[in-house]
Amino acid sequence: MRYFALAAEEGSIRAAARKLNVASSAVNRQILSLEDQLGVQLFERVGRTIRLSTAGEIILAHIKRTLSDFESTIEELDALKGVRRGSVTIASVESVSQTLLPEIIGAFRKSFNGIHVSLHISSSRGVIEAIENAEADVGFTFDPPSSGSIDVAFRRALKIGAILSPNHPLAANPRLTFNECFQYPVALPSKGLSLRTQLDAVLENAIPRSKTCIEANSLTFMRMLTRDGQTISFQTTIGLEEDIAAGRIVFRELDEPHLNDDRLSIITSSMRGLPLAPAMFFDHAVATLKKLLPEAASSDQTPGKTPEKS
Repeated sequence: MRYFALAAEEGSIRAAARKLNVASSAVNRQILSLEDQLGVQLFERVGRTIRLSTAGEIILAHIKRTLSDFESTIEELDALKGVRRGSVTIASVESVSQTLLPEIIGAFRKSFNGIHVSLHISSSRGVIEAIENAEADVGFTFDPPSSGSIDVAFRRALKIGAILSPNHPLAANPRLTFNECFQYPVALPSKGLSLRTQLDAVLENAIPRSKTCIEANSLTFMRMLTRDGQTISFQTTIGLEEDIAAGRIVFRELDEPHLNDDRLSIITSSMRGLPLAPAMFFDHAVATLKKLLPEAASSDQTPGKTPEKS
């Protein structure tokens, strides 16, 4: 299974053989043997490269879960011996990684400096897929859809507002409408981002069809665009704290009663238990966010239990 998983990740039997320090024929023989045992073709061979078949994708997901569970067992055995080591892989959306995660991870490392931390930045959907595919242990995302494969351990409803330069003509207004905002250049998050999903629910009837705007999948880009010009964008305050405090941008609530909040969530897999090190980080992250975001509408959950719906 290790040979198959590495060949799938590398997209090449030869590349996998080099990493394993074995002959290509040995890797190929193990893969053929696995295919024979399962009675399915795991790879589609295209020239010198290989591509996972549908069956191969299913088997790879199973192998990742199996290897993760094995690592969990090893870490639990280490814990019995008083050894605090291991690793945790985190997947997060961009905005959370800018302000909240540095504080969460920094405090965690002070207490558990023997635990290796890996962070991968992705879209909301990408974070969910990383958890589902056992590529990450703990995920930070916004408004994940209901799914039998993930548990939502913490939620906070956050207002979506307009962000703009302090020198913008609308900056003096305490509240704004979409119609007011779209009288000026506007930047929207790309489709597929949770923020855009919330906006699309009300934007269709709120703006003139003739209006054009900028679209981007980076909230950082939109923030910088807002700071340096007449452009307005729409975000929560997460990731904007320093710019707002320094007076580089202003956040204005939207007078749009049908606009839903965006919900910050911590997610884990419901298909597998957390190894010791990720479980320690998970508990630390939930406790820290409750302090950083005291008004959060959160629900405490032990991984593997059904989360409270909010």
